[in-house]
Amino acid sequence: MPLERIDSSPPPSFRQGFPVLMRLGLLSLLSLLLMVADHRLGLSQPVRATASVLLSPLQWLVLQPGRLLDAAGQYFGQMDEVQEQSRSLQARAIAQAQRLQEVEQLQQENAQLRALLDLREQLAGPSRAVQILYESPDPYSQQIVVDKGLLSGVQLGSAVIHAAGVVGQVTRVYPLLSEVTLLTDRNQSVPVVNVRTGARYIAFGDPAAGPGRLELRFVPASADLRQGDLLTTSGLDGVYPPGLHVGQVTHVDRRVDSSFARVGVSAMAQRQGRHLLVLMPHKDWPAHPRQAADAASGRAPAAANREARP
Repeated sequence: MPLERIDSSPPPSFRQGFPVLMRLGLLSLLSLLLMVADHRLGLSQPVRATASVLLSPLQWLVLQPGRLLDAAGQYFGQMDEVQEQSRSLQARAIAQAQRLQEVEQLQQENAQLRALLDLREQLAGPSRAVQILYESPDPYSQQIVVDKGLLSGVQLGSAVIHAAGVVGQVTRVYPLLSEVTLLTDRNQSVPVVNVRTGARYIAFGDPAAGPGRLELRFVPASADLRQGDLLTTSGLDGVYPPGLHVGQVTHVDRRVDSSFARVGVSAMAQRQGRHLLVLMPHKDWPAHPRQAADAASGRAPAAANREARP
């Protein structure tokens, strides 16, 4: 090995210098002097400012993950809160809509019951208030089932009316229920009178023409009928009292190849409510002066009552 590569410096144990305790004391004293000078003169302020400027990007970068986590937590927490509020508001809206529908339905039923009470006061014969339970499932007949039967005094063949007009006739009676065949059924007919002219006709149910449709049969082509004529019961059949609304003429088809006109009628009570009146057969009614006057004048009881009101 060459001599110039041999380290000629003395080993650490043989080096000469200040003792360790002395160096510790000097450094401590220097530190105290620097702290006093910094406190008095503010020597480290520029250094701190420079270090703060240089380290601010690093501090911002280090704080971003925590801030992102906090922002994500707040976002999802607010989203859950907003969704919960939305569900609560939707539930309230649905409940209020249901209550509003119930109130509207009760108002309609109240108005219908008031109209039936007014109509009941105008009729001379006994009557029973009934409620519709359901419609008959038979597609070839138009029938409804009501909640009163023999035990409530309902008789076979009784007329069923609504404040708007004639609904139909009781065709089957059970102890607790009754079946009512609607006036628009193909097997139903009712004698009517034209309020404008006083002419009498017979109206038959015409379900083939559409819901709530009637037809006047055997009407001469020269008959005085117009669109909009009001037809009421004539009372000749002994079932329906005279003066009840039946329907309005919708069209009159006078064909050249036939001596009879085809007359379509729209039933007045085709949109009846849930509550109806069942009347005893008209032939069993006692005499009633007001009803007789209304029948003689050719007016329906409901129309006469409206005219009498102020």
